[in-house]
Amino acid sequence: MIGQAAQIGRRNPVDMGLKGRHALVTGASRGIGRAIARVLVAEGADVLAVARSVEKLQTLAAPGAVPAAPPAVGRAAGSLRTRGVDLADAAAIDALAPELARTDVLVINTGGPPPGRAADITDAQWTQYFKSMFLAGVRLTRHALPGMCARRFGRILIVISSGVQEPIANLALSNALRAALVGWAKTLAGEVAADGVTVNCLAPGNIDTERLAELGRLRAERQGVPVEELRRQAQQAIPAGRFGTPEEFADVAAFLASERAAYVTGTIVRIDGGMMHSL
Repeated sequence: MIGQAAQIGRRNPVDMGLKGRHALVTGASRGIGRAIARVLVAEGADVLAVARSVEKLQTLAAPGAVPAAPPAVGRAAGSLRTRGVDLADAAAIDALAPELARTDVLVINTGGPPPGRAADITDAQWTQYFKSMFLAGVRLTRHALPGMCARRFGRILIVISSGVQEPIANLALSNALRAALVGWAKTLAGEVAADGVTVNCLAPGNIDTERLAELGRLRAERQGVPVEELRRQAQQAIPAGRFGTPEEFADVAAFLASERAAYVTGTIVRIDGGMMHSL
């Protein structure tokens, strides 16, 4: 069953009403953010992909890198542009204001903070990651929301973590700050629903990304266990019997960004293969 993941590819996209929509995806240089940018382009959206790593963004924009799947019959793929942005820099976000003013789909995907115990995290670390993981999303939304409300169409998607519902050991920064994002997003969703704007959080389980591999290596070193054994154990604990692919996660994001998801707002959508046991 575990080997099944290698056989899973992108499905041909259906028309979700994203043709010509403007999207901005943060953290798009790798993993989940990269996959979301690629899928939105395949669905016909014009995407601005931003991240700190300009070099990695250039590989995303290389010829042949997008779309992730052939566009549906009769519909051309969208376009992709890239831009280096440090989300911890308020001025850099303010410089995106013209782009955000015309953004229909805003995907807030911030990099994962380093592991650490709750009792060991310093004030400086809390402040640093509060700026890049929480305030960045608030600032981006502040610029995008007026245009969304005026056009009566907007989709705000926030990539969080399963740790907001079941805290993950040694990831205190992520557990706390992503939970704060959920509270903010739920509040915002109720304020703008009547304006045609939806706000949803996406909670990944074990998605097979560089971030998951990095955390696995650190855990293996800490426990003195082969990383392959930890990976096998983690997959066995998932009812689906495998890790998810970034493309599978991105497919769900594309649906929530679409016209078809107009009545879905203020919720957490899990993409975890049944990993979470709570309702």
